Amino acid sequence: MGQGGRPAERLLRVHPLRHLRRPGPRRGVRPRPHVRGPRARRLVLRPAHAGRARGLRARLPPRPGRRGHPVHRGVRPRRAARAGAADRLGGRASRGAAGVTPVDLPVASVVIPAHNEATVLDRCLATLAAGAAPGELDVVVVANACTDTTADVARRHGARVIVTPTPGKANALRLGDEAAVTFPRVYLDADVDLTIDSVRVLVATLAQPGVLAVSPRPHYELAGVRPSARRLHKVHELMMTGRRGLAGAGVYCLNEAGHARIAPFPDVISDDGFVHRSFAPGEQVVPAGARSVVRPSASFGATLQRRIRVRQGNRQLDAMGVALPEGRLGLGALAGLVLHRRVTPIDAAWYLGLVGADRTLVRWRSVTGARVSWGTDTSSRGPATPARAGDLPRTG
Repeated sequence: MGQGGRPAERLLRVHPLRHLRRPGPRRGVRPRPHVRGPRARRLVLRPAHAGRARGLRARLPPRPGRRGHPVHRGVRPRRAARAGAADRLGGRASRGAAGVTPVDLPVASVVIPAHNEATVLDRCLATLAAGAAPGELDVVVVANACTDTTADVARRHGARVIVTPTPGKANALRLGDEAAVTFPRVYLDADVDLTIDSVRVLVATLAQPGVLAVSPRPHYELAGVRPSARRLHKVHELMMTGRRGLAGAGVYCLNEAGHARIAPFPDVISDDGFVHRSFAPGEQVVPAGARSVVRPSASFGATLQRRIRVRQGNRQLDAMGVALPEGRLGLGALAGLVLHRRVTPIDAAWYLGLVGADRTLVRWRSVTGARVSWGTDTSSRGPATPARAGDLPRTG
């Protein structure tokens, strides 16, 4: 029995270190001194209470660093800090580097569908992790039908990995949704670079009333792109100014209410086009402080193949009855760019040739019944090195 006639077990629950002490001296009992040295935390009771003391000490939680402690269970104490380095993208709080405060709960989940993306995924994850606090992001990489080392690259960066033999981006997005642990939820292409600062801007924007979906502004990295393809990308980007919305940036982010509107992802060619059409202009925002780095197709032929998939994806969404909020983009916009001398007539001619070619090929494929799906544009996926913070556009 402890003080006041209450059992010692109840006193332990109230304050274990206060009540697990040797009772005061009684008549005829000479108190024994406390043990000194490294074992000073152990307390010595008089002989009548020694057995009970051992039982009570066994009920105390083990000290950090000892076997059985929840922080180090299954990990040696000296390796615990090193194990925390991989938690930066794993959605688990851990001890951070100097000047970086760990986060108890991730501020967002990031779903990355990846099909044979080992050459670019390293750069994508390194850019995402740079400057992030441990546990700030919950990153899930879904390696679908991969025959390369995509899953190994993701594990090396501490991301959670789901491996599925079933190909297809829509299925990968659904699997990633099942594994993600929180909202907002970022959907990121493996060949696109997104900084933690941009993620924070997207998350903050989603907290505004009435906003359900956000996307960063795309910055096109044209290094290695041929002159003919440069003309096409320049004209297309100018024509899409103020109309891009959630499509074309390689990233979009949804809060829980926005996710409930579109989930589960349907089997469509253009997932970002579907998400863009699912929200009214006032419900989707492109904040100025968030940017993504997109590497477009490097040649005219690769650009044409991508345009064909975009057009067929748009036709698929039209057939599903998902309307485009801002209406169609006509050639009058191109004429306006030429009249205001924002593009040259030669640039416009190249773009008209691209549009004519992709329309013709789409009609031909619809007549022949050729199947179309999103493939990997190898022209924009050369050997990649992790991007440094100074290599990315400013997000302020």
